[in-house]
Amino acid sequence: MTTAMKNGLAGQCERVLVKALGSPLPIGLRMWDGSHAGPSDAPILSVRSNRALRHLLWCPGELGLARAYVMGEIDVDGDFRQALGQCRRFVRSLRAAGRVSLPRLSMLGALALRLGAVGSPPPVPAEEARLTGRLHSRRRDGDAIAHHYDLGNEFYQAILDPSMAYSCACWSSGTHRLADAQREKLDLVCRKLALGPGKRLLDIGCGWGSLVLHAARNYGVRATGVTISAQQHQFVQSRIRADVIGDAVDVRLQDYRDATGGPFDAVASIEMGEHVGEVNYARYAETLRTSVRPGGRVLIQQMSRGSVAPGGGAFIKAYIAPDMFMCPLHRTLGYLEDAGLEIREVVSLREQYVRTIDAWSTQLDEVWDDIVRRHGVRQARIWRLYLAGSALAFEENRMSVHQILAVRPTSDGLSGMPIGDGAADR
Repeated sequence: MTTAMKNGLAGQCERVLVKALGSPLPIGLRMWDGSHAGPSDAPILSVRSNRALRHLLWCPGELGLARAYVMGEIDVDGDFRQALGQCRRFVRSLRAAGRVSLPRLSMLGALALRLGAVGSPPPVPAEEARLTGRLHSRRRDGDAIAHHYDLGNEFYQAILDPSMAYSCACWSSGTHRLADAQREKLDLVCRKLALGPGKRLLDIGCGWGSLVLHAARNYGVRATGVTISAQQHQFVQSRIRADVIGDAVDVRLQDYRDATGGPFDAVASIEMGEHVGEVNYARYAETLRTSVRPGGRVLIQQMSRGSVAPGGGAFIKAYIAPDMFMCPLHRTLGYLEDAGLEIREVVSLREQYVRTIDAWSTQLDEVWDDIVRRHGVRQARIWRLYLAGSALAFEENRMSVHQILAVRPTSDGLSGMPIGDGAADR
């Protein structure tokens, strides 16, 4: 590295940052003048202009960084997830050591002034969600779902497996393909729900129809799905028309609060509870119970998070899933029990989700140019950041996901579950 490169903007930033924070940089740094600093054996954060710093000045923290990345003002050379992980651990160590203080922040402020970061706020990316209305009202819930799921069916077709399962897969030993892992997940759900010929299944939040179509084709059930995503509904309807078992599947453009036709023999809700909101969760649990017959089974697959950032954080709320609420596991179980369901099995799939997201990320990279052409580079960058950050959150146990199997006991308290080995999926 030349002296000029060391003494450029990157060198200035490194000296101030090390002095202010009392720690070396966790990753490399490249500034818009071409100068480099920091470790040479780590990913490199490229800062393309002082507008990136202005994003952080006006919106410190996760959202400011996300805006700068979405707008292309910063980039990462090297392993994206590794860079996120190293930076997160760096910030966590600073907080633990008490190195974030007013004098140290004033040094960073002086640096921002020298770099020309002080000025009017930069434009906010148009891709940020701007919802209005009462939280978790029907209209606002519809807008929130449309922001995420109505991005375009062809977008999700490009990164998901052919079944269009947009949830954690189950990777058994020897499974290497995403399509196989998603089929294993769908089979596991069907077995846990004891599905078979002639039984009726309700899938609340059916997505692009992966479960209802799989259950009808392979287990002989009559399946009903509900979704409030117009594009998902359109997609599943086209699949039903093209499928020889189409008469066995009915998918409705309908809010879960309006689901009718029960009681069903079994009810599933795969990673949909995150969208109902804390204020509506008791009602959601009650809907699950009333929709299944006495002695019938309910299976929920749901992400969870503790009291810190239950909505997933500022970036996810702004760009991916506005109004999402990941209910902590113990509270979910409480809601289900209060509704009159008996919990029979809880299984964590946390590590499985890391592998699932990695598969989606790989697919995104493979179709990157097509995604950029069809949906724009900002949307592609949003999803690269979303997938990398989500995989890291599951890997570090800041987020989890569980399959919860419950039953609605009969008036005599009978569950209909087998006695013996306790295997709920048999």
